[in-house]
Amino acid sequence: MNNSGVERALVIGDGGWGTTLAMLLCARGVPTVLWSHDPKDSEELRRTRLNERCLPGVSLPESLMFSADPFSAAEGVDMVVSAVPTQFLRSVAERFADALPGGVALISASKGLEIESLNPPSQILRDVLGIKQVCILTGPSHAEEVARGLPATVVAAAHDKAFAQRVQVAFTSDTFRVYTHTDPLGAELAGALKNVIAIAAGISDGLGLGDNAKSALLTRGMVEMARYGVGRGGKLETFFGLAGIGDLVTTCCSKHSRNRSVGEAIGRGEKLQSLLSKMNMVAEGVWTTKALFGPEAENQGGVSMPIAEQVHAVLFEDKSPREAVLDLMRREPAEEMKGLV
Repeated sequence: MNNSGVERALVIGDGGWGTTLAMLLCARGVPTVLWSHDPKDSEELRRTRLNERCLPGVSLPESLMFSADPFSAAEGVDMVVSAVPTQFLRSVAERFADALPGGVALISASKGLEIESLNPPSQILRDVLGIKQVCILTGPSHAEEVARGLPATVVAAAHDKAFAQRVQVAFTSDTFRVYTHTDPLGAELAGALKNVIAIAAGISDGLGLGDNAKSALLTRGMVEMARYGVGRGGKLETFFGLAGIGDLVTTCCSKHSRNRSVGEAIGRGEKLQSLLSKMNMVAEGVWTTKALFGPEAENQGGVSMPIAEQVHAVLFEDKSPREAVLDLMRREPAEEMKGLV
């Protein structure tokens, strides 16, 4: 039975998270279409009812529909979920610019910052699609667990509380709890920045630095996330909720975290380009790190982010991970809470 208030939904992006969100909507009785960039992938999903590349062993609902055509996929939908990796989002959104019906409810489930503009995904969607409000769906929610029915809790963040409540109703189930939130920018920035800190945590694991070092990285990394997010207009308290510290803990500690795994491999001596060539899914933290110190970064007011700076140096300046750790430890002594934001 469909009591979600949604007549028909479209999920753009057939990665693990997009597929999982489509499954959640189907479980709520919402007729849902999952859009793939590649027609061959779409046909494979339809034929096998499996997404072995991203969710091996998870059967897809019989009610889930598939398409690689933006116009047929978007026909008659009143809710659209974007789950496209951030660096590909602008080009994908352009394909839907003339396809989406007017007045559609738009949800962003992507995490990251666009390298060229430093924009979060919601801003990219607004720029391309001309839709004024986007609800952010974010929090500690690895697709590998949610797709198998393990419990998870996230936030739906929008300036319009009624919009957030509509998303809450559409997705909430016995295993997926959704809280509403009214700081979409803070929630979105938290989801992007925690991936950078997760790479640092992975490097710590790869170097074998122990629990004390990792705890310090998470704690001080949280400070950097909040400092940056508040500097861009987010609310401090957002970073100490599910979108911030909740997602940070999961991403820094989970075996499912691609960002933590990338960091761990680098800590053990592997090179970034070699790692990326072997991955079939995107580690958004790599590109968020690049964006933070790219050409647009100077417009962000020079926010102090020493951990993120060292991650950038290791990833893109060939700095030794051990030397990066030493440089962090050798910084000038400071008061813990001074300059939090």
